[in-house]
Amino acid sequence: MSTRKIVELPSQWMVSTNPFTGEVLHEFEQHSDEAVERKLALAVATYREYRKASFADRAAMMNRAAAILENEKETFGRMMTLEMGKTLRSAIQEAEKCAMGCRFYAENAERFLAEEEAKTNATRSFVRYQPIGPVLAVMPWNFPFWQVFRFLAPALMAGNVGLLKHASNVPQCALAIEDIVRRAGFPEGAFQTLMIGADRVYRIIADRRVVAVTLTGSVGAGSHVAGAAGKEIKKTVLELGGSDPFIVMPSADFDRAVETAVQARVINNGQSCIAAKRFIVHQQIAQKFEEKFVARMASLKVGDPMDPATDVGPLATEDGVRELEEHVKATVRMGARVLLGGKRIAGKGNFFQPTVLTDIPQGSPAHDVELFGPVACLYRAQDMEHAIAIANDSIFGLGACAWTNDPAERDLFIREIESGMAFINGMVASDPRIPFGGVKHSGYGRELSYHGIREFVNIKSVVIQEPEHKKSQME
Repeated sequence: MSTRKIVELPSQWMVSTNPFTGEVLHEFEQHSDEAVERKLALAVATYREYRKASFADRAAMMNRAAAILENEKETFGRMMTLEMGKTLRSAIQEAEKCAMGCRFYAENAERFLAEEEAKTNATRSFVRYQPIGPVLAVMPWNFPFWQVFRFLAPALMAGNVGLLKHASNVPQCALAIEDIVRRAGFPEGAFQTLMIGADRVYRIIADRRVVAVTLTGSVGAGSHVAGAAGKEIKKTVLELGGSDPFIVMPSADFDRAVETAVQARVINNGQSCIAAKRFIVHQQIAQKFEEKFVARMASLKVGDPMDPATDVGPLATEDGVRELEEHVKATVRMGARVLLGGKRIAGKGNFFQPTVLTDIPQGSPAHDVELFGPVACLYRAQDMEHAIAIANDSIFGLGACAWTNDPAERDLFIREIESGMAFINGMVASDPRIPFGGVKHSGYGRELSYHGIREFVNIKSVVIQEPEHKKSQME
């Protein structure tokens, strides 16, 4: 299971807390049942009209959303950093990436959803892609803007409307996204934030007005949401995290592989579903890799995420730090060795030391769960086939990368790795131009590219058969 969680509070309040200082930034009261009802009714009413909007009109609004994101990226970046602790530099880049995603779908949605002719015995047959209605998005805190926009942009461009249940520790981000959509000119009700706890999500899923659900989160959360949606016969797309392997073979550009390995492990303070977490290195170069990797991890600056020099900021929540430390301690008790770090950092802030583990035993937390923080696990492999076997020994299958310049090793990796994404000589990353998603317990369905926009549409087959006399006249 994943350690990534949507933090919930036992009261009617949602509290925005700075993970660096512990300061309470803002408190928001949850929406009442009456307020939620009004939002559901508005979503349906808006959908009835918005679905008729032309692609040109939708694109104009989506491009305005991109402009808002770009023009105010420092403001939105600061908001993300204050609420969940990512470095300000990466937060600003996240806002920029959201703008890119908006523009990508503004430019391509009409082409992705164009009618497709099909040859049958009928006079004419074609496939038409049509919107389906209000879709609920249950989103986590780790990329509080990007993970919403990679659903929002294709959903709205397809003619659907969205309802967002964001993680409870990033309420300001949730409301800011709703405001961006409104300011971009989309009709009131096209995208609304529901300020509710996880315990109220299932009632929303059961409501007949909500037609589908997308979730990014833990395996447990995904299983429960998929079960609730399945009971109502509603489509779901699940992105449930990963324990991505990073394979390095002797033919690789060694120095670049080491540098990228560190970056791939600590991106977003180590709290990324596609962060490399298991480093599987050929035994011929394993000792050298271990020494350079540990030295580079040890050189990282941990501290204030607002400081441009900071490499690793605080984890998003106190619970996240506690759970990560428990997983590391349990893994060490079972026989793993600590090459670096291994503990939380005392003092203010939710900080955990950049950590490197090796000799990871099967059945340990580091082997079986997604470690959500700056903790790397090192493995040694005899050859590419052995490396792939180690990589596939996981319930997860989101992304994977291999560093090799051997054509045969590349082909073997691409063919045999059990993952939704396979990268050669580069770190796994999301890109609007290619589909994003995994296999096994990493979920199902795809986001981004034309695959993503087609997840929440009615793929309608249309067959037109003209009477024989009319067919003769047409000929």
